[in-house]
Amino acid sequence: MKQLRIFAWLLAVMFSVNSAVQAALTIEITQGAEGAMPVAVVPFAWQGAMGEAPLDVAAVIGADLGRSGRFSVLSRSDMLAKPHQADQIRYQNWRLLNVESLVIGTVREAGGSYIVQFQLFDVFRGTQLIGYSIRSSASGMRRTAHQISDLIYEVLQGEPGVFATRIAYVTELRATDDSRRYSIQVADADGYNPKPVLNSSSPLMSPSWSPDGRKLAYVSFETGRPAIYIQELDNGSREKITSFKGVNGAPVWSPDGKRLALVLSKSGSLDIYIMDLASKKLERITRSYAIDTEPVWSPDGSELVFTSDRGGRPQLYRIDLAERQVKRLTFEGKYNARASFSPDGRSLAFVHTEGNFFRIALMDLQTGAIQVLTDTGLDESPSFAPNGSMIIYATESKSGRGVLSAVSIDGRVRQRLALQIGDAREPAWAPHKK
Repeated sequence: MKQLRIFAWLLAVMFSVNSAVQAALTIEITQGAEGAMPVAVVPFAWQGAMGEAPLDVAAVIGADLGRSGRFSVLSRSDMLAKPHQADQIRYQNWRLLNVESLVIGTVREAGGSYIVQFQLFDVFRGTQLIGYSIRSSASGMRRTAHQISDLIYEVLQGEPGVFATRIAYVTELRATDDSRRYSIQVADADGYNPKPVLNSSSPLMSPSWSPDGRKLAYVSFETGRPAIYIQELDNGSREKITSFKGVNGAPVWSPDGKRLALVLSKSGSLDIYIMDLASKKLERITRSYAIDTEPVWSPDGSELVFTSDRGGRPQLYRIDLAERQVKRLTFEGKYNARASFSPDGRSLAFVHTEGNFFRIALMDLQTGAIQVLTDTGLDESPSFAPNGSMIIYATESKSGRGVLSAVSIDGRVRQRLALQIGDAREPAWAPHKK
């Protein structure tokens, strides 16, 4: 992860015309929000013929809520009781522990599958807030736990949760013979269940989710030069979209899923194009001798924000797709790049320089005010969670390894997703799957 790497790979391409990498992630909370809500998640009771439940569902729920930074989860060793039915709850015991919300539940066998039942209670009012029973397979138990976490989060925080969503990212592993292996991985939002979408001995870049969460667009150098592919995640089938001479890069889906914005140099300069995916017809959007790259769609599909050095240094610009009027957005700092729109369209996350440091910043598009969210030095590739509460990004550890981190939009909650092997970069947070 080097300075100006986003531009460097494009320039390198212009002058040069399967063993799986299992990349497991672990979550480390580096900073939580002050005043986090105290909550207790009691171990779920197991109702089966023998053995134990396929998964400790309560542990997954507790970990989800804890890593959001919005909740302070009571340790099991501090619990005075472990009820699993409403009539077993002694609210006074939980009030003594200053617990505001209580989660209890059971997991039971049900004819080859399982029923996961949970209830959420307001401890100080002594009332149930929600309660559901969800059928699950053994292999789907972790996703069921994430769905329960989302339901709890939405009731207590007033916005949809993102625990059942996924992330995509690129890994790079250097072997003992100095060769390198690359992989695009898709994992649960908590880093579990990583699965390779593609493994290659050639670089892979720029994963981008389709709006329905079922496909990825990305750049591969497997033929010796960059080409853009779209891959179905369910069956692994893929289609080469562009492979023009020179640069084929930075694909990003339109909000309706019918078009791709991308970067091509086939006309001599590096410009932004839009492809209609049904007809494969290309429309050139920018015409400049500068480097125009890294497009991102506004949520309503009416605009693109992109990075350009047309003013001498990389800055963010906005183009209205109807009028084709270009407006510069950033002026503060010598380098502003790699934008990501918030789901509500009100803010942009991007890479911003402070001195010699590259950090993640947030701009209010109405006022133009910029807030720097991170304090590390080589941050890149911000991507919003689908509920707009967090931003995932790539950075470097103290040892120089590429790692993934996340920060809340107010900068108060931070977490590190630690990759066990190799380097991770270019994360992309998936939308809620439709």
